Amino acid sequence: MDLPEKRVETRLDPYVDVYADRTRGLKASAVRALFAVANRPEVVSLAGGMPNIADLPLGDLGDLVSDLIKTHGPTIMNYGAAQGESRIREQVCDVMRIEGIEASPDDVMISCGSQQGLDLVTRTFIEPGDVILAEAPSYVGALGTFRSYQAHVVHVAMDEDGIIPDALRAAHIAATSAGRRVKFLYTIPNFNNPTGITQPVERRREILAVAQELGLLIVEDNPYGLLALDEPVKPAIRSLNADQVIYLGSFSKTFAPGFRVGWVLAPPAVLKKLILAQESATLCPPVFSQFAISQYLETWDWRGQIDSFRQMYRERRNAMLRGLDDHMPPGATWTRPKGGFFVWVTLPEGFDCDQLSARAASHRVAFVPGTAFYADGLGSRNMRLSYCFPTPDNIYEGTRRLGEALLEEIELRSTFGLVDPALARELPQHPEVI
Repeated sequence: MDLPEKRVETRLDPYVDVYADRTRGLKASAVRALFAVANRPEVVSLAGGMPNIADLPLGDLGDLVSDLIKTHGPTIMNYGAAQGESRIREQVCDVMRIEGIEASPDDVMISCGSQQGLDLVTRTFIEPGDVILAEAPSYVGALGTFRSYQAHVVHVAMDEDGIIPDALRAAHIAATSAGRRVKFLYTIPNFNNPTGITQPVERRREILAVAQELGLLIVEDNPYGLLALDEPVKPAIRSLNADQVIYLGSFSKTFAPGFRVGWVLAPPAVLKKLILAQESATLCPPVFSQFAISQYLETWDWRGQIDSFRQMYRERRNAMLRGLDDHMPPGATWTRPKGGFFVWVTLPEGFDCDQLSARAASHRVAFVPGTAFYADGLGSRNMRLSYCFPTPDNIYEGTRRLGEALLEEIELRSTFGLVDPALARELPQHPEVI
């Protein structure tokens, strides 16, 4: 009698047939995948968007937290309300008032960073196959969230003023004509991640008018809005329409990301759904963090602290733009952001930034390739450069190293006719800065 063949398990994951279908679209963040390289001390990282909190009064904040534990320990170390603590929701309304938003604390829900707010919004609205319209390019963290809920992302073209209204209308019509349900438009109107582009107020009105025409909900993600470097803070889209906009805010960029406190401002009916989703996800947002930030807002000159951040980021932004002016090849273009953390670079035809990233790493500089910010594989000639964390001198040195890597790439690819060899002759040469 023949014995049955012994089964040999070759799969690395024995549970691969048990996972939900939605996990198949999950993949590591392109930014996180760079950490192993970017965190090496000899590498200038222009990759991550990590806020620079060096200017925060850490000693005073330590005393503040210590006092909170002594005086409110039993409260701040216990469960809280799913909607968030009432005092911080009142203070959030004060913060949003800078952007022209008049809102009730009853319409605010605290979240574990704005990323969780985005997750809860997506969970609440999206069925597999539903369409989300998103500016092109768009925040990699949002694309990952949308992918995790099996949404179909349709990108909407942008120009130097952000989303093009006619392109928004055309994308919506094309999706609905194909029998798909469009659930909302996702946009970062202030200092977009990754491009740094800001929508002028008139463009915001035009986008809102198209959304009203189409009955389209807008999800406005605004972590950078108060970090305007060259001009006054612009009114939020939510300030122009309270009924058709869900607003996501965060203290991660204007205070510190480690507390993981953000918020959602939504129409009342939507907010009720979001609170239920919050209860099922976390029971409640972290009470300790809410009290810590509330006390900071109560006792510290937080507006002055934001002004200090603006000055710091302005110096870094200027260093990056100066470095790009000095070191990029002819034919390359880049945005000149008026706030936020990022510059978006477009290289001449023939470049592939996914391949270039490895060469850049050998020159001890890191960036994020542009393909990470598209759901459809575009962006191969683009890179996102972040100026928020390194010192101005290191930022300038990083652009020099990047230019050096580009020169090598040009020389190599020109031998195969893949780029114009004239670029190699015209690229500026700069001695290494020690």
